[in-house]
Amino acid sequence: MNTTRSIALIGMIALIVSLYAVFQFSGTDDAIYVASLFAGIFVTLTAWLTVRHYGRTQVIKAARDIVQSEKGPAFLINDRGELLSASAGQSHETLLRRYFAMPDAKILQVQQLAEAKPYSETIHGRDQQLTVFVVKFAAGLYLWRCTEVENETTAKPHQMSLPALTAGPSGTILFMNDPMRAIVGQRVRSLDKLFGTSHLISGRSYSVNTDNGPLRSVIAATNIAGGRQEVFLLPGVSNALPPVADWHAIEDLPVPLMKIAKTGEIIAANRESCALLGVEINDHSRLSDVLEGLGRPMIEWLSDVAEGRSANCREFLRGKGHRQDFFVQVSLHATGTGSDRHLIAVLNDMTEFKSLEAQFVQSQKMQAIGQLAGGVAHDFNNLLTAISGHCDLLLLRHDQGDQDYGDLIQIHQNANRAGSLVAQLLAFSRKQTLSLEVLELSDVLSDLTHLMNRLVGERIRLVFSEEPDLHKIRADKRQLEQVIINLVVNARDAMPTGGEIRIESANITLSETIHRDRAVLPAGDYTMIKVIDEGFGIPEEKLGKIFEPFYTTKRAGEGTGLGLSTAYGIVKQTGGFIFADSELDEGSVFTLYFPSFDPIEDKAEIAPQIIEKTPLLSREGVVLLVEDEAPVRSFASRALRLKGLTVLEADCGETALTMLADPDLHIDIFVTDVIMPGLDGPTWVKEALQKRPKAKVVFVSGYAEDAFGENRALIPNSAFLPKPFSLGDLTDTVLEQMGRSAA
Repeated sequence: MNTTRSIALIGMIALIVSLYAVFQFSGTDDAIYVASLFAGIFVTLTAWLTVRHYGRTQVIKAARDIVQSEKGPAFLINDRGELLSASAGQSHETLLRRYFAMPDAKILQVQQLAEAKPYSETIHGRDQQLTVFVVKFAAGLYLWRCTEVENETTAKPHQMSLPALTAGPSGTILFMNDPMRAIVGQRVRSLDKLFGTSHLISGRSYSVNTDNGPLRSVIAATNIAGGRQEVFLLPGVSNALPPVADWHAIEDLPVPLMKIAKTGEIIAANRESCALLGVEINDHSRLSDVLEGLGRPMIEWLSDVAEGRSANCREFLRGKGHRQDFFVQVSLHATGTGSDRHLIAVLNDMTEFKSLEAQFVQSQKMQAIGQLAGGVAHDFNNLLTAISGHCDLLLLRHDQGDQDYGDLIQIHQNANRAGSLVAQLLAFSRKQTLSLEVLELSDVLSDLTHLMNRLVGERIRLVFSEEPDLHKIRADKRQLEQVIINLVVNARDAMPTGGEIRIESANITLSETIHRDRAVLPAGDYTMIKVIDEGFGIPEEKLGKIFEPFYTTKRAGEGTGLGLSTAYGIVKQTGGFIFADSELDEGSVFTLYFPSFDPIEDKAEIAPQIIEKTPLLSREGVVLLVEDEAPVRSFASRALRLKGLTVLEADCGETALTMLADPDLHIDIFVTDVIMPGLDGPTWVKEALQKRPKAKVVFVSGYAEDAFGENRALIPNSAFLPKPFSLGDLTDTVLEQMGRSAA
């Protein structure tokens, strides 16, 4: 008797401590866990005392007494999964089926885990969670204690009058409420067996497989925690349900829904749709007031769908006004008859999808323009090489006193200007040749001060703010100056009435990777440059396009649209980053990040290679010139012959290899174009060097040096000469390579 009282007393203590823990920790995420922990400790102690003092029958009786004394859900289950006892008014099947598709299998799994030590698990739902605590009471006996917490402010699927189900990430149906069971008439395990597919899209119509045959219904679906999905059958647009006139039936659905007249008026909208659209719907609101982008009058689309004249019931629309970056897919379904004919609209937020689509289209467009720019620049460089080269040949025969000398100088200067324009195209396509060097940014800005003051004029004040001991950077000085000048000129043009342009520079360290404007800045040390103006700013919808070639916010005739795209290409090819921030009537800020250069770490990389040049005793030598452009080949061969060299010409790589098949032919140096029909330069040169390893190589190209950097790295003793090149550039490069060979 004393023992029985002791056990009863311990059971009461377990209950009291559990309730105290819930009260003490209420409002925290740990409340359920702490309560279950205390209860589990005392239940385990009670079980130990019971087994010690009673036999099997009395053990079961004592366990039942403990379970039935619980106020919350508690169960006594044997090792075969059979329910032996439950707390008053509780059903383990009803409770567990809300969370598990196969509760019987889950019971056996959990009890197996509880063999060694008490087992606890929390299953999270969208609006509720269940904590299960299981302890082995005796051999083949398990005590279950469950605690369920719900958010009473939001309707739950099992509380709704609408047919609803919850599915897991793999399409397994975890729960169906009573209205759904009444329609389906059977226990269905997976979405594909119920709808014919496990990939359900909100707003679409599906055939529902039931005991009474297939029924057509429009569904509303929403994703919840844990990769699960809640699916609802909509009333009024389904032959599985009688029409529901009361809009409150779907007011609490976690899916954006609207009721729209075929004339365009919004009859009703649930809370989710109002929150998604970010507007208030009143009695006079029309769909065209909150969404646009259809390409035709909205009322025509609504009328066509309502009357069955159009099968296109889904459209992508965007927000109006300040929400033009917001996109939504609207799926319409007609319902009602006669004068009550209306439309139910299911809304899906597609902003992220449209953003990814826009990024993909933008990258494809930029890639196509880059390839076009690179190809045009390559062909222009060939033409400019021929023009400026033959001009150099003419200048050799005319001195300053000649009447044609001035005309030749004009031709030469304009060819150089054209070359600068081509360089801008190559800068945008990131295929220009950069002469990288270690720069002191403060020196670069100091050298530009006088020029930039002249550019901005008297009405604009240029202010420099520089942090001491700026880190060095590695860049092409001429190209970096062009970037800064372009940004300053744009800032000047944005302030026609005058103002202040600030150029700030500082060292900055990023402790973690930054994702911004589709770019990724790795953590590390950077040197930052900011160009800040007080101009009229750039509209938000145009800010993402300013680095596109030929796009300009200036009026016709005031800009080519190449300035910022050129700056973008130069910065990216240098390994840096450029970003723009702007507000209307507040001004713009362009921020440049360049990786800081550590001369100690990269000393081996930048150490100048000192080569002792031994002058040639004579300029005799044999050059194999391979160039598919006849004007360029003609100029180059004449220029080299003027220096006393023997030149053999070939118009392609295949012809060059045929000539080299003669073992008696001596060649000192190959001068070859990189891009040619058939075999390109690096390909035929690698094959030729197998039999003539001592021959030197000079590559010429209208593309950048890094366009074939990997191939060139495999070819020893090679030099690169970018087009357009002058007579002096060509001869100096060839003689230098031959001089190194002689040395």
